[in-house]
This record gives sequence, C-alpha cells and structure tokens, in this order.
Amino acid sequence: MSMPPSAAAPASRRVLTGITTSGTPHLGNYAGAIRPAIQSSTEPGVDAFFFLADFHALIKCADPARVAQSRLEIAATWIAAGLDTDRVTFYRQSDVPEIPELCWMLTCVTAKGLMNRAHAYKAAVDANLAKDEEPDDGITMGLFSYPVLMAADILLFNAHRVPVGRDQIQHLEMARDIAQRFNHLYGRGQDLFVLPEVQIDEDVATLPGLDGRKMSKSYNNTIPLFEGGRKALKAAVAQIVTDSRLPGEPKDADGAHLFTLYRAFATHAQAAAFRTDLEGGLGWGDAKQALCEQIEAQIGPMREPYAELMAHPERIEAILQAGAQKARAIAMPFMDRLREAVGLRQPVAPSGAGKAAGKTGKAGRARLVSFRDEDGQFRQRLFAADGTELLLSEPFGDPKVLNNLGRSFAERDLVALVADVQGLVALEADGLCWARIPASDLAAVQAALAQV
Repeated sequence: MSMPPSAAAPASRRVLTGITTSGTPHLGNYAGAIRPAIQSSTEPGVDAFFFLADFHALIKCADPARVAQSRLEIAATWIAAGLDTDRVTFYRQSDVPEIPELCWMLTCVTAKGLMNRAHAYKAAVDANLAKDEEPDDGITMGLFSYPVLMAADILLFNAHRVPVGRDQIQHLEMARDIAQRFNHLYGRGQDLFVLPEVQIDEDVATLPGLDGRKMSKSYNNTIPLFEGGRKALKAAVAQIVTDSRLPGEPKDADGAHLFTLYRAFATHAQAAAFRTDLEGGLGWGDAKQALCEQIEAQIGPMREPYAELMAHPERIEAILQAGAQKARAIAMPFMDRLREAVGLRQPVAPSGAGKAAGKTGKAGRARLVSFRDEDGQFRQRLFAADGTELLLSEPFGDPKVLNNLGRSFAERDLVALVADVQGLVALEADGLCWARIPASDLAAVQAALAQV
C-alpha cells in the first residue's frame, strides 16, 4: 500500500506529548513527566511535539482564570526546566484550528459504541449508578468524546509514538481504530494516517507524596516545584511522614518513601551513600535536610528563569506563537489533503466548464502552502489560481526564514532573471536560494506571487 509524504517513513520518529492545563505543576509532575520528556526530546532521531492541551482542560475545569493561569505556569515550567523550543515543536492546542476541524471529521467516522467503552465514561456512569442517579447525569459530550479529540491531536501530525500512562493505553488503541476506519473510507488505497504506537516508560519515577501515597493534588500531598521557593520546599519536606525510629537507630531505606524521593534526584552513588547513612542510624531530621539539598541542587537553578517568564508573559506568548506557526506549517497542507479526501474541496474546474455553466463563479486565488517534508525540513509549494503547481521550494530548517524569503519575491521583477545552461532560473536573495524553476514559468510565478 502506498503512503503519502506525511506518512512515509521519515529520517526521525515523531513523538507527541500533550500537557493538560488545569493545575500548577508539582515535584511529582517534574520527575514523572517533565524531566524524562525533555531528556527524550534531545535524543538523536526524535522529532518531538509538545502541546498545551487547553481544549482538554475545558472538560474538567470550568474556571477560565484557572485555565489561563495554568497555561502560563505549565509553559514557564517546561521552558525553565530546559525544553529547547527551537529544537522541538511547542505549541498551544487552541492556536491550531486544524485540530478541532479534524476532530469533527474523525467524530463523523467514530462509532458511538466505541466511545461507550471508554474507561473514563464508564467510570462516570458507574459512579452515577452507585449513587442511584441517572447513568449520564452530569456527563458532558466533552468527557464522552475526549478520545476523539485526543485522536485528532495525534493523527493531525502523524505521530509515531505517544508516551502515556497505562490509563491512557485504551485511548491510543481507539486512535488507531479511528485512523484505520478513516483510511479505509477515504484513503483510496493510501494510508492518510500512520497508526500511532503506545510508549510506556516503565522506569519513569512515580513519586510518593507527603503521606506515602502517589503524589497527587487530589490527595493534597504534593511538594511544590517552584511555588513559594526554597522555603516552601523545606516546609513541605518537613511534613513527610516517617516512622518513630530515633537518631542512631537503623532505618529501613526500602520502606521509607523519603528515600524513594531522594533516589529520584540522586545518582546511583549518591543514593547508595544515603542508604548506608539511613541504615547506619541517620536521624529523620538530618535525612530531610539532605533531601531538601538534593532537590534544591536540581530545581533551584530553574526558579529564576521561571520567575522571569511568569513576570513577562509576553515572552511565553511569543514562544507559543512561534511553535504554533511551526505546527501549522505541517497541519495546513495536510488538512487541505484531508478536506479533499472527504469531498469538502474539489479540483478547480477547467476554464471552459465555468463558461458553460454561466459566469456565476469567482476566480480562485494563487496560494503559497508551507509544509514539512519527510526529512523534517520546511518547504513551500506555489499554486496558480487554477490549482496548477508552479514551484517547489528548496528545503529549509527554519520556517520563518523560508516564509520571509518566499514572500520577498512578490516584489521582484522575476522575468528579468537569467537562466542557466539547463534553462533553470535560481530565485535567490540574501545568499539563499528559495527555488529553481524553468525560465518559461517566470511570468506565471510572478503573477501568482502578486496574488499571495
């Protein structure tokens, strides 16, 4: 089965991670999700996409101020923690309108029976029945259709791998089912979507909270990441529950969640030394002080850049807008293809057909379409008003440079350019070559650029 350029095996593997914007990140979020995801994004061959899932946040949070504040806090946290926003694609879900558009297309091919089996929906129904209430009492279509929106997040960018917790495996399987259904109905022998693979990171730390249970806001047992600074960190660590063994008495390191926390921020050698100290009788007070220092060594340097970003939200906004531009450079041309696949766009009719039907239609406009090729480079195609492709640009690593270069030729006299011995003309500016085209196409290209 043939595959489209967006679904062909690329030089890198695209990994996509969504971050729900409905809370303030804590230490468990950092160790369990943020730190490993950032580390993974630096690996060779990884094309990492990270997005703030603010559409998803609306399902569980009806407080607009909380959603808006959470978006800032989470974006600032990831950037301060070392996310390289030039290397990855970091964007806000609501800044990519192609996502909800694709969500509707996928909704139209998704069986209701499939959604009926979603764990989150079934759990909500079971909770209602346990209280002798109507099965669907208080359940919104957002909760019910959540897996379809998640599928759109993933499939729009043809992500190969999606790191998830075990509770999200079913949603990935649903995304694969939906993609297969869409491919079957509209692919015409091609796979429009690749089938995403689940990535379960078994060695990622799940930190215990102050009471020993999993660190979670729902248990009110979290340790702050940046909130309150070093003072708040120390105060939280002081509340960690320990046993009654006194200083000088050997401690059970494996049974102490304080040791589990220490190990998440230490090297193997440091953890081994801390274990020896505990088993040798280190007091819990001194152990908590050692834990504070260990966490502070890693988190402390991040506080200043975090505070600086929170004080200047316009800097966060600029980063997110640049990320949205990178994301849409892929999403827009792919959505053009999907619209045509489902019948929402038809090829432009020949000029004679328009005359035969009467002069009721309006002429189309030329288009300059940006996209990312199979090697992860950015390119542009220029289409004439009748849909004819006039040029394909050279590959560029920076979409901004490509966009600015392409549009600069709208103000140039291309017809005066000289062709080489092969009859090709190089469209060059500032030492960069945008595209090479036959000299015979210069007039058509110049006319099309004037309409863009």
